[in-house]
Amino acid sequence: MDLRTGPRALSADKLSKSYGSFVAVDGISFSIDPGECFGILGPNGAGKTTTVKMISAVSPPTSGHLDVLGFDPAREPRSLKAVVSVVPDENNLDIDLSVRANLEVYAGYFNMSRAQATTKSQELLRFVELEDKAELDVDDLSNGMKRRLLLARALLNDPRLLILDEPTAALDPSIRHQLWDKMRDLKARGMTQILTTHYMDEAARMCDRLIIMNGGKIVEHGEPLALVKKHGQPDLEGVFLKLTGRKLEE
Repeated sequence: MDLRTGPRALSADKLSKSYGSFVAVDGISFSIDPGECFGILGPNGAGKTTTVKMISAVSPPTSGHLDVLGFDPAREPRSLKAVVSVVPDENNLDIDLSVRANLEVYAGYFNMSRAQATTKSQELLRFVELEDKAELDVDDLSNGMKRRLLLARALLNDPRLLILDEPTAALDPSIRHQLWDKMRDLKARGMTQILTTHYMDEAARMCDRLIIMNGGKIVEHGEPLALVKKHGQPDLEGVFLKLTGRKLEE
């Protein structure tokens, strides 16, 4: 089913988040269209993680308006979490369970029957090419396989919006390309994606549009290639360095 229909997938207007006197996100506005892969880039402390937490209904905004798939994350968190999934930046798989059980047990959060959980888990293990690893313990998987299993787990509820937080961090280039292929497959199905990454080549390859944050504000936005031309830089890394004074890896 193609999900690229209807109004904007996300709309943020003057969105802010403060912790006491510290302003983590300072009045940002942006929108995401259905079916886009949208990048949120920024150095450490820029506010991108806080922004993702507000989008995924983990942390309510201090002020401003946020609409995600027609839901207000602060007022309708349970409804939103039913249609949004996150691939976290850190491995939080259950090491006491097998590869298959990590999916089947997690499926219970979405009120799937045992039969539905088994069928869906098998389908997703096939998608991430881990069918032959189904009965292994999680600790027996390579880092790349664990990242693919995290992706499979995030797809259990057929999300309309998938948030990928540093999905290829610390992976070998060949493994990164495997995950990019899976992301492209999902995009071809019309699934909206939000990507945070420390790899400029990843952002340039995968994102239709992106925002660059610094100090809690959006300092630039647009299509990767258009930003490179606008700022007269050889690549997106040059744009980022010009705007923030730092390389993204820093």
